[in-house]
Amino acid sequence: MKLSWSDVTPEALFLNRRAFIAGLGVAAAAPALAAAEEPNSFEQITNYNNFYEFGFGKTDPADNAGALTTDPWAVEIGGLVDRPGSYSVADLAPGNAVEERIYRLRCVEAWSMVIPWLGVPLASVLNKVGVQSGAKFVAFETLYRPDEMPEQRRNSMDWPYREGLRLDEAMHPLTILATGLYGKPMPNQNGAPIRLVVPWKYGFKSIKSIVKITLTDRQPVTTWQAMQPREYGFYANVNPTVDHPRWSQATERRIGAGLLGGRQETLMFNGYGDQVAQLYAGMDLARDY
Repeated sequence: MKLSWSDVTPEALFLNRRAFIAGLGVAAAAPALAAAEEPNSFEQITNYNNFYEFGFGKTDPADNAGALTTDPWAVEIGGLVDRPGSYSVADLAPGNAVEERIYRLRCVEAWSMVIPWLGVPLASVLNKVGVQSGAKFVAFETLYRPDEMPEQRRNSMDWPYREGLRLDEAMHPLTILATGLYGKPMPNQNGAPIRLVVPWKYGFKSIKSIVKITLTDRQPVTTWQAMQPREYGFYANVNPTVDHPRWSQATERRIGAGLLGGRQETLMFNGYGDQVAQLYAGMDLARDY
């Protein structure tokens, strides 16, 4: 089929690239890491999301993030590491190390997407800086720049946004630092220039526009857990059997599938249980939510 220039969308380029790679007999993404579902469109992914620094509406990030300056950018890595310092995005995710990962995204609000990310395993970054033996957790912090992030001028949340993982979660092969999606650099509204993606957890764990990573021996304070601990726990693993206090988590609405036909059953660990369930062996997942 002959394509016109109007057909050259990010998703068309992405799917044609995958077909070309498959024709060469090379896997475009590790099968164990990829979601089987068709990815959402570039338009859906970039125009329906949460990035509260730019507003609380689903289109606010797309409407308000254009002014965000992402170059130059530095990520300060410190704490219990051998090589603390200020690292550029190119230092952390050089072009020849970037991988394609197609992951499900499950929001705690009970909607979901499938997103083709570009990024590097977080483990590769942590190995590069040298994790010290006493480290047990990894803390993350988002950019604080009220002149470019309008919601930070208000007291709506405790800025800057903070998140954290246990070290074994951070080192898991599924966990990535993403620098793009659909073969393009990360859009501002989706967390440019570098963000965390942890596909078996609710989306708020995948912190955006990271400027600080700290290795520590203590569980870090995270924004939503500090604000509403009854509703948002530290682990935030996708779990259809544990409802949010204000809504069920048993089903989810797949964005782009329509309001009536888009509901589907929520999968434990967002469908990645075979890879990650062992991380939580012996834990009470109804209590350690």
